[in-house]
Amino acid sequence: MNGRVAAANVARTLRASGDTRRAAAEKRYLKSEMTHLGVGVPRLRAIVKAFLREHPEMDRTDLLAIAGELWAKSVFEQRMAAVEILVLKRDLLRSSDLRAVERLIRDSGTWALVDTLASTLAGGLVERFPALTATLDRWARDDAFWIRRSALLALLVPLRRGEGDFKRFGRYADAMLDEREFFIRKAIGWVLRETSKKRPDIVYAWLEPRAARASGVTVREAVKYLSEEQRETVLNGHVTARGRPSSGIRRPVR
Repeated sequence: MNGRVAAANVARTLRASGDTRRAAAEKRYLKSEMTHLGVGVPRLRAIVKAFLREHPEMDRTDLLAIAGELWAKSVFEQRMAAVEILVLKRDLLRSSDLRAVERLIRDSGTWALVDTLASTLAGGLVERFPALTATLDRWARDDAFWIRRSALLALLVPLRRGEGDFKRFGRYADAMLDEREFFIRKAIGWVLRETSKKRPDIVYAWLEPRAARASGVTVREAVKYLSEEQRETVLNGHVTARGRPSSGIRRPVR
């Protein structure tokens, strides 16, 4: 398969499916410096799936070549398509491909690309190849906040299932809890929220002694699925430390 030709075909279909008004709105919403075509996610996924059906012979070399070609141009939908192709064919990836995923994360600049790269691709590779947790340990200390966010989100999927390595997540989150970066604060709260759907007690045990340190963004997400008593205790600890409720935090109405 010629990766350049295949990627060009996908790019051409994306351009033909674009909407200029949608493109302008999405560019504003994401505060993006990329070119936007205005292709909705359902349509983009349909294009990618149709492409993959036409190329059942795709192997790992083809996969990486096509994804690389799509990513090479700073066009949001092409990069989204690259991510979708990698996700749908992720069983072809090897442990060494986490390096390629890291390069894409560093080049993304938006949660709209980072979060799937981190949770589905990086997280999936770590589940298949547990030795890759050493890479996550490095990510958790990285200077780039998108990489630190990715260390947290790479643990999300198994935690959401009621499994996974909460102790590792807890170590990462504790080290980042005092950060002021919104996307770090949000990621900590998001993973805590999703974990609490199956294991609220483990989330409460971690969060309660840290309620005074946690930001309002983190607490607001993390307490959603805790019991009323657990939620009240965390909110009391958070509010007492800060003197007033953080923006967006509401106490449960009795």
